[in-house]
Formats: sequence, C-alpha cells, structure tokens
Amino acid sequence: MIIVTGATGSLNGATADHLLRRMSASEIVVVARDVAKAQRFADAGIAVRRGDYADPDSLPFAFDGADQLLLVSASDPSADAVSLHRAAIDAAVTAGVGRVLYTSHQGASLENPFRPAVDHAVTERLLAESGLPWTSLRNGFYAHSLLWFAGPWRETGVIAVPANGPVSWTAREDAAEAAAVILASDGAHEGPITLTAGAAPTFEQVAAIASESTGRTVECAALSEEEWMAAQLTAGQHEVQARFLLGVFQAAERGYFAGVDPLLGTLLGREPRTVRELLATAEEPSVRAA
Repeated sequence: MIIVTGATGSLNGATADHLLRRMSASEIVVVARDVAKAQRFADAGIAVRRGDYADPDSLPFAFDGADQLLLVSASDPSADAVSLHRAAIDAAVTAGVGRVLYTSHQGASLENPFRPAVDHAVTERLLAESGLPWTSLRNGFYAHSLLWFAGPWRETGVIAVPANGPVSWTAREDAAEAAAVILASDGAHEGPITLTAGAAPTFEQVAAIASESTGRTVECAALSEEEWMAAQLTAGQHEVQARFLLGVFQAAERGYFAGVDPLLGTLLGREPRTVRELLATAEEPSVRAA
C-alpha cells in the first residue's frame, strides 16, 4: 500500500493522481488534515484518513499498513518544520512503514541561507537515523515561483534582482509525476536523489529567454540587497517575507540551485519542462515578489 500525505496540496495531490493512473485505488491511501478537502479522492475510490503532523497521536493510524509513505514537507514558513517532520518520522517508525519518501529540496544543506533548505537537511538526517529505508526527493526550485521572483517584467521590461545566480527551475508538475514513477518502482532509489530540469539559467539568461519568447527587450537589472528590500517594502511586502525571499537569491548566488541532473527526464521518459515553455504559456502573476 502507498500512503500519500498532503494530497490536498498541489504537489502530492498531483502525485496521487498519477498513481491512480498506474494502480488500483485500493492500493492507495491519502492522508489529509481536513478529510473533507480530500473528497475527490474518496469519490475515486481511494481511502482517506485524517492525519496532522501537529497532532502526533493522529499519525500512527494514518500511516498504518504503508509499504511506502510519501511524506510531504511542511509548507508553513512560520511553523517549526523540523519538529513537525520529526513527529511524522517517529509515527512512521511506530507504524512500521516499509519506506519513507520525503519531498526535499535540491539545495538541502545546513549552510544554505534559504531557511527551508536547512530544515530539509536536518529532516534528511532524521530519516537516516530512523532506521527506516528512505528516499529524499531533492526537487529543483519549483518553476512557477520564477514568475514571482522575476516580478512584473511584462509591464516594465525589467527583471530586477539582488543577485544573478543560476537556478534549475523545475516544473512542480514534473516533480509530482516523477514521485509517482519512483513510488511505483517500489524502492528502486535509496537516499537523496536530485530531480531537476535540464538547465539552470541565471536571471540574466531568463531575461534573454523572455526577450526571445515575447519579441520585446527584457533586461536584467542588478540591485543591491538594500535596494531590493526597499522595493519589496514599497510594494507592500512584509519585511519578514521579503527577507525570506531574499534568502533564495543569496542561495542561488552561492550555487545551491545550480546543479542539474538527468534523472528527472529519465523517470519521465521525456525532457522536463523548460523556462522557455513556462514564460511562453504563463499569465502574468498577481503576486509581486520581486
């Protein structure tokens, strides 16, 4: 049995959909904090269980019978993600889960200035110490986020950033499908694996791609961190959130998101989606993050 947490979210929800195309609904269970939000899975014949990392007592039953458990990382930046992950891993041990697959991040490192990457690194260590077989899905930075980090470039013709590091922008849809392929392979991958798109363009290169895609000139403007922060605050961004986002640029500049790996394309049986495809098809974002 494969048990999927966080199935009401975009990432693991899509993975559950891909699993349903590969196996019987009776072989899948989804776990949600609010089971009402998982009704579409129940309608498809998938068992739905309540489970909440913040309510550890709910987890052993939620994970019971799992040959494989897809453990989604906590998404609330204000939460103590490591404590939540520890509760989930402890429950997986109690439930006797056969293998844990954890949605990590390409830049997982204790030295990464992007705070979630540190949480991922610590969680991977907890998995290694748990005694359970485990796989860490180190997904590339999700490509839809680029539309926020690049800002209103369609309007201004400028991508203004405080650093110009490379990022292997990876489609969340591709990462979700790859997770389903890995789950269906029943333990073919061990420990950390990296799932990224085939290229890691800098923001200057993104601007060049945007120019080619739109037929208009799009430039990359380098701001100091202070100038960029001031622009975020002027645009109405809260300082805590702006500094959180600044960590992404700092991490990119230090090369944490620069690596690419062919594994994602191998799992998908096709080339992963590209930044060019993203810019050509996406609408202008409503949230201004850069």
